[in-house]
Amino acid sequence: MGATDWLTDRLKIDGERRMLGKAFPADDSFLLGEVALFSFVIIVLTGIFLGAFYEPSSAEVTYQGAVSQFQGDEMPAAFVSVLHITYGVPFGMFVRRLHHWGAQLFIASLGLHMLRVFFTGAYRNPREINWVIGSLLAILAMLASYTGYSLPYDEFATTATGIGYNIALAVPLVGDFLAQLVFAGEFPASGTIPRLFFLHVVVIPLAIAGLLAAHMLVLVKQKHTEGRRSTEDAELAGVDEDDDSVVIGLPLVPNQAAVSMVVFFLTAATLALLAGFLPVHNVAAYGPNDPAGTPAIVMPDWFLMWLYGFLKIIPSWFTFHVAGVEFNTEFWGGVFLSGLVFGLLILWPFLDRTDGERHFSADPLSRPFPTAVGVAGVVMILVASLAGMNNLLASALGVSTGAVTPILTVLVVVVPILAGVGTYILASGAPARGGGRGD
Repeated sequence: MGATDWLTDRLKIDGERRMLGKAFPADDSFLLGEVALFSFVIIVLTGIFLGAFYEPSSAEVTYQGAVSQFQGDEMPAAFVSVLHITYGVPFGMFVRRLHHWGAQLFIASLGLHMLRVFFTGAYRNPREINWVIGSLLAILAMLASYTGYSLPYDEFATTATGIGYNIALAVPLVGDFLAQLVFAGEFPASGTIPRLFFLHVVVIPLAIAGLLAAHMLVLVKQKHTEGRRSTEDAELAGVDEDDDSVVIGLPLVPNQAAVSMVVFFLTAATLALLAGFLPVHNVAAYGPNDPAGTPAIVMPDWFLMWLYGFLKIIPSWFTFHVAGVEFNTEFWGGVFLSGLVFGLLILWPFLDRTDGERHFSADPLSRPFPTAVGVAGVVMILVASLAGMNNLLASALGVSTGAVTPILTVLVVVVPILAGVGTYILASGAPARGGGRGD
């Protein structure tokens, strides 16, 4: 009896051995999910390295390090430890950059993966569960980046983190409790950095890992969606062109496993290239947290810019009280509008539901309304992101922010509607490729 047969007999892994032949569609766009997975792995590995040198404390310590401008100054321990990582730890700056760009790529690839799933209708019956899991992953990824953003405890980070604190306070009825839970008191409190550090390195990564495992489990239990088959591919595989009971693709072992290895090394190489040549947030330029100061320009990363834009376009006078509960600009921009976006994202498969199972990817042109909704949503996010940069836009145009903000407010509403209606008209009049089999 060979070693493989011995293990099979002892561990009863006949089913697992059959799983090695699971077919994966030979389509490069399906690899975006793997890029997200491998980016998360790199984030975790680099995070372990950074966590070994980071000190989650706002207590004042004397700086004795490589940055001459801060020599002998009393500064928060968190800020000092980030300076030490960046300028004192061998490869510290490189690993910190690698961690940063890994987070950026994780969110970008996750977003592109969800766009592919949305526009091809791959979220429909029976894959609604995985769409919900993916939506929660996107939310957690942004929360992970937000909590990590605050950890350097420099002037820029604390100002940006304070915006999140105000949004938490604006949640009706439970705002005070939520702010206490996340920020450990009135921001910035002595427990804020330890609390955010714990969320960043333990709670959120474990939640992401759990959702990734659930996503993979559902994926294994279900068949992959498959793109349009050519007659030649169907004949070569010996199946009917419209038979959705099987998937034509690469077996998990050895073909897809080899492809995945290539994707992992390409992902790692791309991140290493970005880390080697592109700088990240320069904490030394901003200096430690100063309650009396505010940086000239405070903006979040690109994936949260749309939420920041919502905060910018809500006028300050749009605040009122109902039954003793205040509904201020932070509520409307940071809670209501963003909650509406995330809520629609999660619920969409149940709004665009189908009775029968769908195992083929759909042609976006054969589904005018969902495609129009998707385009309108993307355009809204882009215009809202532009609104988040209203100060830079006003400076470039040589006008005040008060002059451009009302225009951006109108554009956030009008442009997505026009884009959606235009997409619907064009898609309705376009011939669907592949006979619209995805429907």
